[in-house]
Amino acid sequence: MFEDYRGVWVFIEQNEGEIEGVSLELLGAGRKLADKLSVPLSGVLLGLEIKELCPEIISYGADQVFVVDHAVLKDYRTESYMKGVILLAEKYKPEIFLYGATPNGKDLASAVATDLSTGLTADTTMLDVDLDNRLLEASRPAFGGNIMATILCKKHRPQMGTVRPKVMKALEKDNSRIGKIIEEEIFLQEEDMRTKVLKIVKDVTKKARLTDAHVVVAGGKGMGDLQGFQLIHELAETIGATVGGTRDVVEAGWLPHEQQVGQTGETITPKIYFAIGISGAIQHIVGMKNSEFIIAINKDPNAPIFDVATYGIVGDAMEIVPRLIEQFKVLQKEKGGEVSYV
Repeated sequence: MFEDYRGVWVFIEQNEGEIEGVSLELLGAGRKLADKLSVPLSGVLLGLEIKELCPEIISYGADQVFVVDHAVLKDYRTESYMKGVILLAEKYKPEIFLYGATPNGKDLASAVATDLSTGLTADTTMLDVDLDNRLLEASRPAFGGNIMATILCKKHRPQMGTVRPKVMKALEKDNSRIGKIIEEEIFLQEEDMRTKVLKIVKDVTKKARLTDAHVVVAGGKGMGDLQGFQLIHELAETIGATVGGTRDVVEAGWLPHEQQVGQTGETITPKIYFAIGISGAIQHIVGMKNSEFIIAINKDPNAPIFDVATYGIVGDAMEIVPRLIEQFKVLQKEKGGEVSYV
């Protein structure tokens, strides 16, 4: 029944002619799956006047790019994009189809899965394939992050999943790669669309985003209480870092949700990540495990956070953090001002 379904596809999300980073990351993950299955890796690109993006998609690992270019696809809308994707999926029959877990990616993936009557694994953190049965193994934390569940779609195709930004790693760009561009036409009329794009309002806030930070100081319930958590803020201010925290910290009201790191918060990849008073539940680790350097401070030598840490300090954070702050301030004074830590 599934013999006609072949190939790994990645939905390429673009915004005003700029490819979203998560799409490039998914091309890296998709390349590994496609190589294991010995099938092509394809990018799926929808929009208006977007064909010029195809060489970049190919340079990041795709063998070919399916392009649907139409005025009605200029801005993202569920209805129009869903029709474009379904047109391609029904004609070319991919066996695996990956989307970024962005607001648009999640919206589109769920709509496509419903229309194609197939399964969809949301917020996947690990991807692999069972070669004997050609099954996508999509893993994600479950039961509050206490276990990792591997979800299979045995009876339907394509097998689909959304993956959050920063979870996978993009391949190095290779401009020498050569691929195929396949253009498909679609019949759409603006007057038939049930929704209209009236205005796009861009976020103009100047507040630093946790996902963009190079250095993050994150604290957990091991800081004791809100007063103890102020040490996290003080250390972050001393070294010019951004503050993050665990789900328990957010639920306790010590930090707003937008500063939560983990499966139900943000997935980040800073150069330096301080995990202070954080035991290391799966739910939290999936949100920061790809950080370049992880420095963990915990009084429990068996805390799971040490399994992913680059450097670990076993001890009471309430004693260690003040000493770190003091030493950073001494270093800054010796250097005559600000010090770069990345």
